[in-house]
Amino acid sequence: MTEYARQRGIAIDTASRMRVHASEFIADSASEILADDPDVVGFTSTLMQNVSSLALAGELKRRRPGLTVVFGGSNCDGPMGHALHRNHRFVDFVVRGEGEYAFPALLDHLSRATPPADVAGLCWWDGESSRANEVTRRTVAPGDIPSPHYDQWQAALDASPTAEYVHPKLVVEGARGCWWGEKHHCTFCGLNGSAMAFRAKPGGRLWSEVDRLVRRHRILDVITVDNIIDMAYFKDFLPLAADSGWDLRMHYEVKSNLSADQLALLGRAGAVHIQPGIESLNNRALELMDKGVTGARNVRTLRECENHSLTCTWNYLYGFPGETAEDYGSVVDQMPALVHLQPPGGAFRIQLERFSPNFANPGLGFGERRPAEMYGHVYDLPEDELADLVYLFDTPPAGIGGETEERLKRAVTQWRAGHPGSSLTLEQEQEQEQEQGHGSGGWATSRC
Repeated sequence: MTEYARQRGIAIDTASRMRVHASEFIADSASEILADDPDVVGFTSTLMQNVSSLALAGELKRRRPGLTVVFGGSNCDGPMGHALHRNHRFVDFVVRGEGEYAFPALLDHLSRATPPADVAGLCWWDGESSRANEVTRRTVAPGDIPSPHYDQWQAALDASPTAEYVHPKLVVEGARGCWWGEKHHCTFCGLNGSAMAFRAKPGGRLWSEVDRLVRRHRILDVITVDNIIDMAYFKDFLPLAADSGWDLRMHYEVKSNLSADQLALLGRAGAVHIQPGIESLNNRALELMDKGVTGARNVRTLRECENHSLTCTWNYLYGFPGETAEDYGSVVDQMPALVHLQPPGGAFRIQLERFSPNFANPGLGFGERRPAEMYGHVYDLPEDELADLVYLFDTPPAGIGGETEERLKRAVTQWRAGHPGSSLTLEQEQEQEQEQGHGSGGWATSRC
């Protein structure tokens, strides 16, 4: 693992120092959970949460074999859920897909001691055989998307000796799925998994949830977990937030082709941080992504973010089959003129994600793939099992490379370095021709 990290320039000093505390943390966590004498313990796993969740689940079952352990979350979607179940005997059940209907149905079976063969998408043990029920196409209705309650969390935070070092935020959910992905699934994106269908709570209901949580917990930082904002919220939810008088600090994921008025409304409503999925300023690359936007429009979005004090998070993505060095030359040459606008977090080659069109359709250029090498340092499993379990895959590089790739990375690095001290100024120069009736000349210049 150390050599793997060194080759990729990944600093793991902090993780290595913390490693010695992992066993104690798992033991303390298991003791705290078991002190409540639960019958069922559930884990929601997403992104990089599998290992910690499995470690804790294994310790719980070691101490109390009769305890029922259930896993769910995006790391359990599709074939990943069955692979997790069949390779970890201490996991009793895995809910694949959304859990609002499946999990209560499972609890009903547990209370009646009946086999859960009719619970859609559920993985369960039939003796020593791991069974996977057929997944349903039914998605959770907007009215059934739950509203969070944070009273226990607030009590734990208030009692914690680390409370003064924590900056708490309220997490809310207004929508699921992606309305753009339903029409044009971005080729590199594996988010939403098997539940792309877009659904959203009415804006009035979402605002009442936010208002209730802000009043109850006296916290103004609000993180929305929606993968994309419901465009209807520009007519109801955002105006309600803007008129509320709350000094909110909201985060939202949006599409990068919002109008100037829409971005202004986000600012008035208290959205101080947005993630607009800009991805590139290169028209050809954006076409290959199926983003439905141009590079010029993305630059305009960056400009409007400056106008309305919106912090904009984005990464410059490359490595799409079909892109060429010629696609990048003029864009890279113009980057110094953009130094006053918020830069990307970096320039990154795309990875192959499960559920993305690039993964589902090898004809798009990623026919050769294998589980990402990092997983071999995490799981003691054969590659054919990893192929079902993991989310990221290694594949031969596509698109640009060599000097073009290095030029792009250097330009982004210089943009990031120059941005904090940069400004955009308008300079006016009175020319001699003005006396002859030719008026004045003027231009804008970006400086750092």
